[in-house]
Amino acid sequence: MGPRGLTRRVAGLTVPVALALGGCTGAPGPAVAESAASPAPAGEVGRVTRVVDGDTLVVDGVRVRLIGIDTPESKQPGSPVECFALEAAARMGALLPEGTAVRLALDVDPTDDFGRTLAYVYRVADDLFVNAALVREGYASVLTVPPNVRHADDFLELQGEARQAGRGLWSSCP
Repeated sequence: MGPRGLTRRVAGLTVPVALALGGCTGAPGPAVAESAASPAPAGEVGRVTRVVDGDTLVVDGVRVRLIGIDTPESKQPGSPVECFALEAAARMGALLPEGTAVRLALDVDPTDDFGRTLAYVYRVADDLFVNAALVREGYASVLTVPPNVRHADDFLELQGEARQAGRGLWSSCP
C-alpha cells in the first residue's frame, strides 16, 4: 500500500497514487544529488526481467519507460541504430541486470501512448536513481513531457554538466 493507503492498478502493477501527486504542489523536487544520498520514494518494487534499450526495460513482465530521459534509438524498425544507442543499452543492462530489484515511482501520467508504464526507476540495493545516473554519465539526454516534470530541472542540470565534461554521447555523437 502507498503512503496514504491508496493504490492504483497500472499496467499490471499496483502503484501508490500518492506518488503520482507528489510533484503537483509547485514545490521543487529534491535535488538529484540529495535524492542519490537519501532513500528512494516509496513505490512498487519488482525485478528486472530484461532491458529493451537505454530507456526502456521490463519489470515483472511490464514494459517500463524511464521518465524524463531519452537515449538514442537502437530498436526502431526501419531506422538505423543511432549514435551511442548500443552503449546506452549496455549501460542500462550493467546498471540493471536481469533479476535486479527496482522501485518504480510514478509522476502524474502513469502510462504513455504505447501503454508503457512511465516511472522514475531506483535500484533497491543502493537507491541509485537510474534515470539521473544515465543523464549524469552522458548516456541519455533530457526529454520532458508534461505533466511528468518532477525531476526536469535536476535532469537539465545533470545534462549540462555531462555535456560540458564531454561525457558519453556528448563527445561521441555529432
